[in-house]
Amino acid sequence: MTASTETGREPGRARVDRWRTKAEVLAEVRRSPGLTRVELARRLGLSSASATETVTRLRDAGWICEHRAPVHGRGRPTTTLEPAPDGPRVVAVDVRHEDWRVGLAGLDGRITATRGARHDRDPEHVAAALRTAVAEVAAGHRTVAVGLAAPAPVSDDGLVRATELAWDAVDLAPVTAALGPDCVPLRLGNDATLAGVAEARTGAAAGAATAVYLTVEVGLGGALLLDGRPHLGAHGQAGEYGHLPFGDPARACACGASGCWGPEVDGRALARRLGEPAPDDPRSSAVAVLERAAGGDARAADAVCGVAAALARGVAGLVHVHDPDVVVLGGLARGLRAAPGFDEAYLRGLMAFRRDAPVPVLDAQHGDDGALLGAAALALDHATSPEGLADFCEP
Repeated sequence: MTASTETGREPGRARVDRWRTKAEVLAEVRRSPGLTRVELARRLGLSSASATETVTRLRDAGWICEHRAPVHGRGRPTTTLEPAPDGPRVVAVDVRHEDWRVGLAGLDGRITATRGARHDRDPEHVAAALRTAVAEVAAGHRTVAVGLAAPAPVSDDGLVRATELAWDAVDLAPVTAALGPDCVPLRLGNDATLAGVAEARTGAAAGAATAVYLTVEVGLGGALLLDGRPHLGAHGQAGEYGHLPFGDPARACACGASGCWGPEVDGRALARRLGEPAPDDPRSSAVAVLERAAGGDARAADAVCGVAAALARGVAGLVHVHDPDVVVLGGLARGLRAAPGFDEAYLRGLMAFRRDAPVPVLDAQHGDDGALLGAAALALDHATSPEGLADFCEP
């Protein structure tokens, strides 16, 4: 009688269980590269023999490498564990409203070999360009997963519904088709959510137990991060902060609702305040207005201050809802935060008991790379999970 029969588990479950300790070890190496084998065993409660067997298996699979650790005093020599420089790779993809970027990352999550171009918003053209770029950056590497950041909610069915791009239900699974006959898993995530993941793992919110990330591009998106992981909701679509009813109830949003917050804080809002027509490219238009304001244009400065106040009041509202350790602002929100009046509007929006020690509002550290880094983290989270390791190491 097999072990799987004795426990009532399917053989596939037992196969995955064999990799759980290996997955825990890889998670520690990702968090603390340079960790000694002795410290690893202590953190995970492993025996010396178990640590040795696990590290050897991961080294043979190409994920990690070992270096002799410096010897301090008496005791048995140990080694430090690092991501293998020629180990498995994931591909990270960031689709934005006007352009896309594709990069390669190893276990350390650092992005290399990037490609990028503008697109015409036609989903078939975008998918074809991404398929070619993914194949180019992955060439010559052992690719174990692809992570893709999309400028839209990503639902359980894996389809991207991007209202700002006029995409109803686009399947981006074909972007991995050029990676060969083996099925390389594709993991999708909302771009703002994944940028928040990057900030929570290695950016301005690193170490925070509870963090709120917000970014302004075309509209506003964000994520609630709990111990570095996003709260996704029942169907994977949480974090649509831009559609909170913080705006003008008479103003329709492209999502189908009215009074959404996002159109009050992006390039469209700046254009309205300046009496200009709605821009075709709200992000580039907003950048231009911010530059005009910084250069002394009084009308542009007034418009920026008004939009910044609308952003600040909403941030205060989210502080009341989530009680975070920190709020991090990315994208164009960083420029709005620097506007005169942002801090005052934020404090006035807070309940009185919070004003003596307000939750800090910080600029994102990863800038325009946030969503791409988050896409890499999403792919690595899957590839280094027990399920991902079982698929990769025991095909």
